[in-house]
Amino acid sequence: MGTASSLVSPAGGEVIEDTYGAGGGEACEIPVEVKPKARLLRSSFRRGAGAGPGSLPRAAGAGGLLGASFKSTGSSVPELEYAAAEFERLKKEYEIFRVSKNQELLSMGRREAKLDTENKRLRAELQVLQKTYQKILREKEGALEAKYQAMERAVTFEHDRDRVKRQFKIFRETKENEIQDLLRAKRELESKLQRLQAQGIQVFDPGESDSDDNGADVTAAGTQCEYWASRALGSEHSIDSMIQLQQPFRGPEFAHSSIDVEGPFANINRDDWDAAVAGLLQATPLFSHSLWCHPVRCYLIYSEETQPEMELFLKDHSPKLKRMCETMGYFFHAVYFPIDVENQYLTLRKWEIEKSSLVILFLHSTLPSFLLEDCEEAFLQNPEGKLRLIYHRLEDGKATSDSVQRLLDQVSNLSETTKAKIIEHSGDLSEGVYKIYMGVEKIIKQDILGLENTDVEVKDGGSEDSSPEEDDFGDVLWDVHDEQEQIEAFQRASSSAHELGFEKYYQRLDDLVVAPAPIPPLLVSGGPGSGKSLLLSKWIQLQQKHFPNTLILSHFVGRPMSSSSESSLIIKRLTLKLMQHFWAVSALTLDPAKLLEEFPHWLEKLSARHQGSIIIIIDSIDQVQQVEKHMKWLIDPLPVNVRVIVSVNVETCPTAWRLWPTLHLDPLSPKDAISMITAECHSVDVQLNREQEKMLEQHCRPATTRHALYVTLFSKMLACAGRAGDLAETLHRCLQCQDTMSLYRLVLHHVRESMPSDKEKEWMTQILCLINVSHNGVSESELMELYPEMSWASLTSIVHSLHKMHLLTYSCGLLRFQHLQAWETVRQAYMEDPALVSSYRQKLIDYFTSQLSQDRVTWRSADELPWLFQQQGSKQKLHSCLLNLFVSQNLYKRGHFAELLSYWQFVGKDKSAMATEYFESLKQYENCEGEENMLCLADLYETLGRFLKDLGLLSQAVVPLQRSLEIRETALDPDHPRVAQSLHQLAGVYVQWKKFSDAEQLYKQALEISENAYGADHPHAARELEALATLYHKQNKYEQAERFRKKSVIIRQQATRRKGSLYGFALLRRRALQLEELTLGKDKPENARTLNELGVLYYLQNNLETAEQFLKRSLEMRERVLGPDHPDCAQSLNNLAALCNERKQYARAEELYERALDIRRRALAPDHPSLAYTVKHLAILYKKTGRVDKAVPLYELAVEIRQKSFGPKHPSVATALVNLAVLHSQMKKHSEALPLYERALKIYEDSLGRMHPRVGETLKNLAVLSYEEGNFEKAAELYKRAMEIKEAETSLLGGKAPSRQSSSGDTLLFKTTHSPNVFLPQGQS
Repeated sequence: MGTASSLVSPAGGEVIEDTYGAGGGEACEIPVEVKPKARLLRSSFRRGAGAGPGSLPRAAGAGGLLGASFKSTGSSVPELEYAAAEFERLKKEYEIFRVSKNQELLSMGRREAKLDTENKRLRAELQVLQKTYQKILREKEGALEAKYQAMERAVTFEHDRDRVKRQFKIFRETKENEIQDLLRAKRELESKLQRLQAQGIQVFDPGESDSDDNGADVTAAGTQCEYWASRALGSEHSIDSMIQLQQPFRGPEFAHSSIDVEGPFANINRDDWDAAVAGLLQATPLFSHSLWCHPVRCYLIYSEETQPEMELFLKDHSPKLKRMCETMGYFFHAVYFPIDVENQYLTLRKWEIEKSSLVILFLHSTLPSFLLEDCEEAFLQNPEGKLRLIYHRLEDGKATSDSVQRLLDQVSNLSETTKAKIIEHSGDLSEGVYKIYMGVEKIIKQDILGLENTDVEVKDGGSEDSSPEEDDFGDVLWDVHDEQEQIEAFQRASSSAHELGFEKYYQRLDDLVVAPAPIPPLLVSGGPGSGKSLLLSKWIQLQQKHFPNTLILSHFVGRPMSSSSESSLIIKRLTLKLMQHFWAVSALTLDPAKLLEEFPHWLEKLSARHQGSIIIIIDSIDQVQQVEKHMKWLIDPLPVNVRVIVSVNVETCPTAWRLWPTLHLDPLSPKDAISMITAECHSVDVQLNREQEKMLEQHCRPATTRHALYVTLFSKMLACAGRAGDLAETLHRCLQCQDTMSLYRLVLHHVRESMPSDKEKEWMTQILCLINVSHNGVSESELMELYPEMSWASLTSIVHSLHKMHLLTYSCGLLRFQHLQAWETVRQAYMEDPALVSSYRQKLIDYFTSQLSQDRVTWRSADELPWLFQQQGSKQKLHSCLLNLFVSQNLYKRGHFAELLSYWQFVGKDKSAMATEYFESLKQYENCEGEENMLCLADLYETLGRFLKDLGLLSQAVVPLQRSLEIRETALDPDHPRVAQSLHQLAGVYVQWKKFSDAEQLYKQALEISENAYGADHPHAARELEALATLYHKQNKYEQAERFRKKSVIIRQQATRRKGSLYGFALLRRRALQLEELTLGKDKPENARTLNELGVLYYLQNNLETAEQFLKRSLEMRERVLGPDHPDCAQSLNNLAALCNERKQYARAEELYERALDIRRRALAPDHPSLAYTVKHLAILYKKTGRVDKAVPLYELAVEIRQKSFGPKHPSVATALVNLAVLHSQMKKHSEALPLYERALKIYEDSLGRMHPRVGETLKNLAVLSYEEGNFEKAAELYKRAMEIKEAETSLLGGKAPSRQSSSGDTLLFKTTHSPNVFLPQGQS
């Protein structure tokens, strides 16, 4: 700024010196405030004008002014310099101001442009929003319109429903009289039939005929009649009262009937009984009878001499046996009492012997007198043939006492059914105890658990589900404990010896079965304890006795919140029961929603092929969780041969169900109630005096005191008090109880006061509380571990007292409450405080958590621990428990899929979160080493993959299944059977994902591995064949699917028969041994019949030599007692002929058949079914040996017999015509075969309908005949019709059409020599 050297300070006008030298410089102080320019200039000019006389005039220019300033001297020079400096400063500030304003303008321009852009974007969004609004507005209007239309449809539907209800009501009212008339006519016919039979007149029952129509005859109207109407083995069911013998469907070729008219086990026919037993094993898994009611229970009897061996056995070997049984899903109890010289525990010891599945007696030189009664009870009085073991320690120089030797001799002389195994040992005690352990282990594995290979060692760390051959049901997850629980529930419900006046209700239930469809479910209602379960179980037994072809599916619901009351498990179990009647075992979804959809479909499939009625019975259905939501199928239309019966309590019955037909159970009559009470008192020699009887009569007047359960408890209390000598006081207290709950409270108080000590009273209370808070009950071994100070004698005493008074019962080896009212009584008596309930739950939680910490993941810990956490509301602990992969694996592999899902929903996790957390949990196992650990990891990955597949997360399911496959291929071998299992599961995901080509490749690999490992006829190979058949069916490759399915069915039938011969016929063997003892008497027809039955039983066990001996003895006895021309002799001859036929001794078989035929021709009517039976088998023998000319007259005779028996238009006649036509076709007599085929076709079409499978089979045979005669056009037309019928049948059965033989029988021999395409005209192949 020139040479200016100072600035004016803004504060006070001081001059701040500033030197501009060589180094330059800046002002030391910058003005804080800048004055406006004009103002500064004016002040500068004023100062300049008033500075002195030398100043220039104001009018001079700026330059002049400055010049004057510079030229002036004196005081004007500083002012000019100041003005110049001010000017320069102002100029500089102006420039700065101008630049800043320009920059602001530029910034504002940019901002304006940006705002314009934003404005355009917002305008565009506004336009989009306006369009969206218009669209939503239109959708809203459309939704409102749809709503109005739906409301209109709903109103229309309501009108239609009301109209249908009115029509149904009218139909029911109009048909009621017809039904009653039919029932009366039925009773009249039955009475006439009985009178005729009483007069000795032989009456033919078509339902028992030996027709070729699969044991069922079809009337002209197409309705199926009952078959197998006689009872098996006299007063006992042939196999088991709970199991249905279902005959698989077979075609109309000479399909042997399941029985002859004399009843089952009367005639030898391996095909029939192979099929029957195969159907039996297919419908229900076969388990040892001893496990249906008890765990593996060993009762130890010992003396002071053998107490060291007993203690050593308990210490060293009992834990190993317990671990072995736990691994296989069963309990093991080694029960013993202290040495009881005074017989303090005599009653308990007898009860324990009765319950135990194995009794072990430790003997040395003497047998104390107080043990004699136990030994006789266990070893000499053993009619059921329970397992027994005697350990006898020998010692040199010490003689055995007479009592010991007598017992050993008596045991040795027993029959095979009751004989005990004796182990003799001399030497070291530990060696002798080890022999006991080995014997017990073998007995448990072979005789109790039914394992085929008893040499398999069970590893301690193994899982109960870790076996490579984990089940015989393919992908079906079957829980043996659920099934066992239902078996025991049925047995328990039907165990009452009193009928309680139920006869009047049986007829109503029978009427339901024969009533015409459609018919809604029948509601059996009554108060708590009125006997609904007893009624249904007794009626089921009657149905199984008189109508074995009726399939009954029953489910007995326990207390609320137990496993038996979970709706998804009920539907899964019933669906599995339906599926097991199909040879093709298919995968079953575990998704509860999909299960509800699939169950009616399976019911429809089975009803279409089942030859008889299907009855579904659900007891206490009102205890099912969310019953109306999960049992919607009850209100849907059911197949015509399906009937449903449900029982409910009157108070808890859903409102919507009250409109159903109802059978209400009234209380017992006063007379019946009093008779039950007095009968129970008389059974223990207790007599009521006259005054007490009057009091009892008055007490039984109200309805609440006449319920079945109330009367049972009342009688038990009086009987118990009578034995104790306290009848009067107990009767007085019982009379004060006016309902079942109050009586149960008295019973509970009575049992508690009967305990000998305060400690046992406390144990009893705690045991009841633990059972009350548990999910499914508590086992005795668990109680012994929870209370280590409690002895077996104390526990058995408590349980016996509670069991005797109907408070507790056994189910699946667990202690549970016998009735819902007992559970409620304990809850009210001991568990009103929520804190107390929580403490008992915590006790169980601590126990089962300690098991997890010891790596003991059993079905019990998986059942109880998550449920207890859920009841406690402990979400975090439940979450940690679920992430224990072995707990989740146990639940899933036993089919408790819905339960597992409910736990995850409780902790607030969805499907994706579940998958993620399971994957994270599996990572901790990835670094494991050793083959066993790697295989365990592969099992976990496979379970996770299957679980995710059931969740519908297919893409996520592939990853763990592939990982499982990799581990097994690495740890085992690429050709190991477990690799095939992984391939099968992975292929299942691809099928569901519709990646059929990938699935086909994996299935074929699995098939190749299974065939190489097990053989081509093993069930594992059948599983892969069935999977391939299903896969091809989904791709519409029906021919390939049918080929694989037929092969699978054949393999499964053969395997099931082998399985039956291994251990399924153990029941037949037991029956045969029992019957042997009945044949040692004199010659009489009953003994001859028993010998014949024995021969059949041994024949079924493939013991042909023994069978022949009994059959010959039966024939000889019948000839001596009845004469050689009696029809019973013909039966024995017929059976011996069948036996010779089995041994391929055809000449001997022909001779015996001809003798039997000659007797039956002379002794029986020309149209008798037994005559037809012999004719048929002799004709088959002639045909088998190539003598067709001799077979033709017999086939013609069969046609004649059937025409006389059933009429000329019965399907059975058509079957005989087809068989005769087959013979003529084989003899190339086409002209004679053609009219027979055409007549059979006409009968089938008229009686069964034009789309029946037998019509299709006959059409195929006619097509073959036309082709052989050169009439290709007619052959193609007939074959096309046959294929249409087959496709319709396949679609009806969902691709699972049963394998049928052709109605032409041997026509298959030459039919298969031609390709199916030869029947098609040119251009269609």
